[in-house]
Amino acid sequence: MQCSLDDSLGDADTEVCTATEPLACFEVTRSRDGGEYHEQDQLAEETPIALIYNGISHAVMLATPQDLEDFALGFSLSEGIVLDKSELYSIEIQVQKNGIELHCQISSERFTELKNHRRTLAGKTGCGLCGAESLAQAMRYPPKLQSPVVFQRSAILGALQALPLHQKLQQQTGATHASAWALADGTVTVVREDVGRHNALDKLIGALAKLERRGDGFIVTSSRASYEMVQKTASAGVNMLVAISAPTGLAVRIAEQCGLTLVGFARNKAYVVYSHPKQINPTLIKN
Repeated sequence: MQCSLDDSLGDADTEVCTATEPLACFEVTRSRDGGEYHEQDQLAEETPIALIYNGISHAVMLATPQDLEDFALGFSLSEGIVLDKSELYSIEIQVQKNGIELHCQISSERFTELKNHRRTLAGKTGCGLCGAESLAQAMRYPPKLQSPVVFQRSAILGALQALPLHQKLQQQTGATHASAWALADGTVTVVREDVGRHNALDKLIGALAKLERRGDGFIVTSSRASYEMVQKTASAGVNMLVAISAPTGLAVRIAEQCGLTLVGFARNKAYVVYSHPKQINPTLIKN
């Protein structure tokens, strides 16, 4: 089944203008302290984003319209559509009246594989496995991670403290998730934001692939840790995922199986380690 923007958005008579910027400004009426105030408010945008491979529409996701090349590359890698960034030859961004199309040109070998293992996704904000046509397609188990890394507790706490400072869209709108890359010492170096937690992670994975990430580090997410967040992190070859909220039971089982250290409820200088706790040194190192 082919998924297109037109199929996903319904009657063309009801379409609205495509948002191409991450922020929208609206006149609002705010009630506060017994009074009403008219003022401007900034909101995070979500735009239908179609991922099209070699001319064939594959998925439509609702996402924040920024860092779209990172999104296309990260989605392609985390979904196994390409195995290396070199197999994604080009990305062309086309703004349509009812959304944005990302035209991705991939190698003929990968395109043949894609046609043989079609997944049809009609993505909504925070969507996970919707649209998978079978259980085999839905449950993709990441390979076992190599060379376990030991992280310091101080690195986790440092990254958590730094993350809010890098969440520019969240500061302006209060509506976006973030995924961040932290070095082994906890220094946050790359952050991507989106209204969808999976989208933010895909954007980060794409950015890291373009930067040809070197050395050990881990990913911090402002969301819960679902199965797909674990799957995407492990597939990117990252050894630890730190989530501000809770994991799911399936996420913990997959993390245990593939060798990923999964940390949840990471906030207020505390956290819970759900898998592979020996890969975290609990000693708080003083500077």
